[in-house]
Amino acid sequence: MTQVPKSSPSKSPRGSWLRAAAAGAASLLLAGGAVALTSAQAGAAAGCKVDYTVNQWSTGFTASVALTNLGDTLNGWTLEWDFAGDQKVTSGWNATFTQSGKHVTVKNADWNATLATGASANPGFQATFSGTNDKPAQFKLNGVVCTGTTGPTDPPTDPPGNRVDNPYAGAKAYVNPEWAAKATAEPGGSRIADQPTGVWLDRTAAIQGVNGGMGLRAHLDRAVAQGAGLIQLVVYNLPGRDCSALASNGELKADEIDKYKTQFIDPIAAILKDAKYANLRIVTVVEIDSLPNLITNVSPRPTYTPNCDIMKANGNYQKGIAYALNKLGAIPNVYNYIDIGHHGWIGWDDNFGPTADLLAQVARDSGAMSNVHGFITNTANYGATKEPYFTINDVVGSTSVRESDWVDWNRYVDETSYALGMRQRLAQSFGNNIGMLIDTSRNGWGGAARPTGPGPRTSVDDYVNGGRTDRRIHLGNWCNQSGAGLGERPKAAPEAGIDAYVWMKPPGESDGASKEIQNEEGKGFDRMCDPTYEGNARNNYNMSGALGDAPLSGHWFSAQFQELMRNANPPLN
Repeated sequence: MTQVPKSSPSKSPRGSWLRAAAAGAASLLLAGGAVALTSAQAGAAAGCKVDYTVNQWSTGFTASVALTNLGDTLNGWTLEWDFAGDQKVTSGWNATFTQSGKHVTVKNADWNATLATGASANPGFQATFSGTNDKPAQFKLNGVVCTGTTGPTDPPTDPPGNRVDNPYAGAKAYVNPEWAAKATAEPGGSRIADQPTGVWLDRTAAIQGVNGGMGLRAHLDRAVAQGAGLIQLVVYNLPGRDCSALASNGELKADEIDKYKTQFIDPIAAILKDAKYANLRIVTVVEIDSLPNLITNVSPRPTYTPNCDIMKANGNYQKGIAYALNKLGAIPNVYNYIDIGHHGWIGWDDNFGPTADLLAQVARDSGAMSNVHGFITNTANYGATKEPYFTINDVVGSTSVRESDWVDWNRYVDETSYALGMRQRLAQSFGNNIGMLIDTSRNGWGGAARPTGPGPRTSVDDYVNGGRTDRRIHLGNWCNQSGAGLGERPKAAPEAGIDAYVWMKPPGESDGASKEIQNEEGKGFDRMCDPTYEGNARNNYNMSGALGDAPLSGHWFSAQFQELMRNANPPLN
């Protein structure tokens, strides 16, 4: 069957699954600043544990204080500790905070006063400090010293030369202090400032640091100081990068493959293999928006662009990715994940199989098959993690949802079904141990427009449009989407087949400028970022759905950050 043109790939900040989970695998534990989790002292029958997690900048910090009751049910609780330095609490949430000198008292709110055995409360606060910011030595819950174990408080020690099945399991993930500081500066942003996000290596200068910012080694050093066990890097600087869009074009010309190898990948690899980072699990997301473009945006497709034809002809996407996989994969603690677009780009039959075959071909022809740990979907995009109110198998009357205008004969309706479907297909080439990641940073789609149940069964379009949580105008819309919200928080092994939900795209960083802005970053103006644009073949000539007044890709976009928090699903406290 002839299908309408398929949608455009995800775009992201340039500068943004597998194994059945082991029984009892813990959720991702987040680390921040130089503060680790609390220590424990002598036991008591009425027990508790506290995970104290900090995101720190030069003169201040936010802290999450995850309290778990290990004793009998409590009807009202008070948590106390003494600061080791001159920390001063300035505001708090999910509880009432008071401070006298170094002593801090935290009393429950009305709505979380009852703590059953095994239940948790999650108060947090913002504070200032000078000098050192050491962790409190001891916590007391209703006068009893917390003695419970706190889980993985130190970087995991993996067997030399052996990668673990799921690098996210049991590992605290690095919190980028540069992003966290921007988030914290936003009203309400401290609620999410302790979340781990991807560190984007989107140009050669990013290795050393751009405009006085942190470079790769500085991020790695900070991860070690945080006591993190995992750091996430996006390796994103192919020659002729992102051939189907202008907002995320890169610094290297289409034929500069040698520069890519020697001036970009080689220096990254040299830093990553430093012995002092050997206890860090280093997740690398290798070159998003690349190989899928060679399937969907080349001749004779109606969605073709001349630049993608050039990149298909010269083979530099394949060569560059193969080189990166081999060079980075030779480092024992590096875990390579390759981008597979998203369900609204690759989910159709004529895209799905060819994309899987191209991924396997690139890895096989370069001898890099063993250097691929897994794949990532929805990087910096907006597709729903799971559509709760309809599935691809639903029928209205005698009409399949595949025939609806929204689904448009796609085989998938959300990122989880796509990820698991692609994993099953890729396992034929890469083996059953491959893992999958889903970027959930902007796919919450909360707010007043979010459906609360299935759509009416008056027609298949009414049913799908009334029940879909992805509220984009069209699946092909990718730039700064209006109405989007934060999605599922980062979490390890959320279900069988998925290594982790991740925020690889740092929320608040723009996808592209809504109007032309002169710059020295190689970034052009893409009309898909213009809210007045009426579309092209890649979004079936629909409005772009983009927010106005957006800065260049990768630059901070305060209005979008605020909207993401307002529309978060699950909602923020």
